[in-house]
Amino acid sequence: MSLRQMGSHRSAATTRPYVRYDEVADASADLVIRSYSSSFGLASRLLAGPIRRDVRNIYALVRVADEIVDAPRPGQDVESRRVALDQLEADTLAAMDTGASTNLVVHAFARTARRVGVDAALTAPFFASMRTDLTCRVHDEDSLSTYIYGSAEVVGLMCLRAFLAEEPDRDVRYAAMAPGAKRLGAAFQKVNFLRDLGVDDGELGRRYLTGLDPQAPSDEAWQRWLDDVDDDLAAAARIIPDLPGEARVAVCTAHDLFAELSARLRKVAPADAVTTRVRVPGPVKARIAAAAAVRRGYPRSGGVSSR
Repeated sequence: MSLRQMGSHRSAATTRPYVRYDEVADASADLVIRSYSSSFGLASRLLAGPIRRDVRNIYALVRVADEIVDAPRPGQDVESRRVALDQLEADTLAAMDTGASTNLVVHAFARTARRVGVDAALTAPFFASMRTDLTCRVHDEDSLSTYIYGSAEVVGLMCLRAFLAEEPDRDVRYAAMAPGAKRLGAAFQKVNFLRDLGVDDGELGRRYLTGLDPQAPSDEAWQRWLDDVDDDLAAAARIIPDLPGEARVAVCTAHDLFAELSARLRKVAPADAVTTRVRVPGPVKARIAAAAAVRRGYPRSGGVSSR
């Protein structure tokens, strides 16, 4: 390489030397999501490029925090997990302030948070709920409501911020759509509680859903929680038409996937669901996504209720 070529190479590389690191951070978040969630991966692929990146960056941080809580390393006790979670939150807050972190997933999240308007008002409840998982074994109605807000509803709100980041009057629209975004996040969380009822109790020692005993789940309580899920999904469906077109098909697909899970859970005896995780087969997921695309992301007529 000649001196002239070397000079040109250096000039190009040093114009914005941080860009490569930003790209690696985004790619790291993408890898986390693709490794952990097939349903989310399908829905996120339907998002427009910048929104897809931001939503994946949000979910990657959520996944890492969840991993600290739910998948301890050999010999790692509760206190060491709490310290790790506290450090992750501190790193996240610092990165949201400075725009950079040596932790790739935190770096990706912080860049998204600064760009779309996510602040500590949303991250603090999330980390608080994650800490709850370290000590709370059985929830009551109040603690469950607080937990779902921090673990799921605020994630819906973070994603809504990403969806609206480039929209005019984004704060006004955010305020109007926030209740529906929270209901969608809550529905996702409750469905996963039902799907993981046996694992949460048997492996993690946690009971989330009040009135539903994993050792002897009654059909009445099971159906009551599914009614609650369908009410959340119906409320969330009402805001989907107001989403930007770049996000609407993906959100509608995710909504319909969880509506399908709810319908399948209704057809399974609670005792069987405790031992076998209910899933939506790949071809059915593809059909749901295709149908949402044909409708341009507008909800199905007739709602989601399977009652």
